[in-house]
Amino acid sequence: MTDAPRRYHITTFGCQMNKADSERMAGILEEMGFQWSDTPDQAELILYNTCTIRDNAEQKVYSYLGRQARRKHEQPDLTLIVAGCVAQQEGEALLRRVPELDLVMGPQHANRLQELLEQVFNGNQIAATEPVHIFEDITKPRRDSTVTAWVNVIYGCNERCTYCVVPNVRGVEQSRSPEAIRAEMEELGRQGFKEVTLLGQNIDAYGRDLPGSTADGRHLHTLTDLLYFVHDVPGIERIRFATSHPRYFTERLIRACAELPKVCEHFHIPFQSGNNDILKAMSRGYTRERYLRIIDTVRRYMPDASISADAIVGFPGETEAQFEDTMQLVEAIGFDQLNTAAYSPRPGTPAALWDNQLSEDVKSDRLQRLNHLVSIKAAERSQRYHGRVEEVLIEQQNSKDPQQVMGRTRGNRLTFCTGAIAELQGKLLPVRITDIRAFSLTGERVDQPPTIESVHLAGAGVD
Repeated sequence: MTDAPRRYHITTFGCQMNKADSERMAGILEEMGFQWSDTPDQAELILYNTCTIRDNAEQKVYSYLGRQARRKHEQPDLTLIVAGCVAQQEGEALLRRVPELDLVMGPQHANRLQELLEQVFNGNQIAATEPVHIFEDITKPRRDSTVTAWVNVIYGCNERCTYCVVPNVRGVEQSRSPEAIRAEMEELGRQGFKEVTLLGQNIDAYGRDLPGSTADGRHLHTLTDLLYFVHDVPGIERIRFATSHPRYFTERLIRACAELPKVCEHFHIPFQSGNNDILKAMSRGYTRERYLRIIDTVRRYMPDASISADAIVGFPGETEAQFEDTMQLVEAIGFDQLNTAAYSPRPGTPAALWDNQLSEDVKSDRLQRLNHLVSIKAAERSQRYHGRVEEVLIEQQNSKDPQQVMGRTRGNRLTFCTGAIAELQGKLLPVRITDIRAFSLTGERVDQPPTIESVHLAGAGVD
């Protein structure tokens, strides 16, 4: 490398785990002396952190990559990296398909970026996709926010859902130690961050692979134990976690969330289908009835809790009646938000090989009908906020209205109000909700925070 600082650009596709990985890799690059560039065309190192959950995300990567591969013929010192799940899935085949690439690296290798780049700068073309133990996070990530932060607690996934490529590309479950997680949160608290989201592909599996107990004899084997262990970190005002799996979602965890004031009343629990035969074909390990019991338990402890989920339509063999079971589940529960997708066959997954695939027209029609119902139910759920005073953590300016700032309620509802970001960023504001939309709210700041009594009444569903 020359003495002049080289610039880098990272484009991130896909999930929160990828965003967290990108922040860590950006931190490594800045420690190596690279400087961030807002545009890829002015960067000497370009990294695509990729997603393979759906085919269109994968194709988008190839179109981006083609442009930069052509640029490399004019700028031979350009460094091109593909990281993440497409890299893991394709491996050396990606180097053959795009020979201009310098480095292909799977998600498990994110913390090894410096070591791998040093090999690249010595003239090697590298494919790092072998299974490895993930080294502890030691580099400070370059966080995209100064208010909210991701903290990885468990990598990988041991589930074998028949539609999902994640276990193939992210490897087996590896939990971080509670002490390492708490230390990272304490550093975030010192830096002024107010909210942390604990991340795992299957976060309820946290701790299963950890040895017995901590040095002082406490057992910290589960996500519930971890929440109690990190709850009192100074400076951190809010804690969230994602993504949950219904198979491992316990009443003890729900009770802990109700008891711990910093844990937000928001749960992301994917159900994927409302039909038991489809759930069995997906190898999800629970039934529709079990899922409904979980939601009932959440609402028994926290009647006002926000619930979001993921759902897939058009899974191989799904009949119209089975799709209607999904629609009825969505109607019955009334999700605050639902991430929906039409089934997309992924390489290396069992369901991709089945001969009962549905047509794109059927999948598209069902997705459209589900999305229509989701927006109706979300709008109904939003009505409960009207006139209420909600605690909003201000994150950034409203890009569409410079007079407004935006943040989120404890239930994760996007909320706008008037104000200057320089004065309000990172503050927890009481906001009286005046305007209701399906997925966002607008309100006016009030001078006094809500009283304990009013918060209690709102939490009990009494307005």
